[in-house]
Amino acid sequence: MVAFDSSTLILLAKTEMLDLVIADFHDRVIIPEKVEVEVSVEGREETPAILSLMGEGKIKVLKARGRELIEKLGNDFNIGAGEAEALALALQEKAHMVATDDRNAIRACKALKIDFVTAVAFVLRAFEKQLIDMDEAISKIKKLQSIGRYSKAIIEDAIEQIRKGGA
Repeated sequence: MVAFDSSTLILLAKTEMLDLVIADFHDRVIIPEKVEVEVSVEGREETPAILSLMGEGKIKVLKARGRELIEKLGNDFNIGAGEAEALALALQEKAHMVATDDRNAIRACKALKIDFVTAVAFVLRAFEKQLIDMDEAISKIKKLQSIGRYSKAIIEDAIEQIRKGGA
């Protein structure tokens, strides 16, 4: 089971990877209510894809319990409400990992010893499993570079890993 925050859901939807990632987790994808609100903004290009998967029950919306814990996570790690609820939900539901591309949420995962995964890692995983080919993987990494907040080193390393894997 994986708990998503809104950043990774949005990035995967914008790179047309969300369906593939969700299918890979066999309906074990959860989001907290706050993330549902954050990704349900009318007029944004990624909203229909995310809402469709929620409507099909492939992304399950659950209530993150423990207001004090959520507030403490938000304050201690300087993360937004969606990220704090995703972390709390992961702890509550004993999720295997949190999908986040938020720098401070990643730091929180490390401090709390929760495994995490980013949109870049999902693209690399899809390529390794031969779900997408080299050209498509590189194209998706470049799209993530243009819409996400990744360092040049992360993008270059991902492209290098793809090129080595395709040799």
